[in-house]
Amino acid sequence: MKLADALLRRKELQQKVDQVRNIKDKDLFEFKFERKQINENIDDIRAQVPVCDLSQVTKEYDYYANKLRLIDAAIQQLNWTTDISVDSIVWKDYSEASK
Repeated sequence: MKLADALLRRKELQQKVDQVRNIKDKDLFEFKFERKQINENIDDIRAQVPVCDLSQVTKEYDYYANKLRLIDAAIQQLNWTTDISVDSIVWKDYSEASK
């Protein structure tokens, strides 16, 4: 696998993890209304009904988070073992370069 492909896959996996992480309770439940008269003052009952199982969301999150950790570890290993050549000017700040 090329480093560029690994970086793209890491970005895709991070987006998936973020997407699943942002699922809120309101996304897991829908509100259903049933009109019943319980007594003189109360006639509406509201119930939460699961749209999907929380364990499904957790499994998906864990799956993508695990893949993200694996690819990130491979990228980090390459990061520590590979040297690259760049022009020394990249290390200079603007204030130094304008002198």
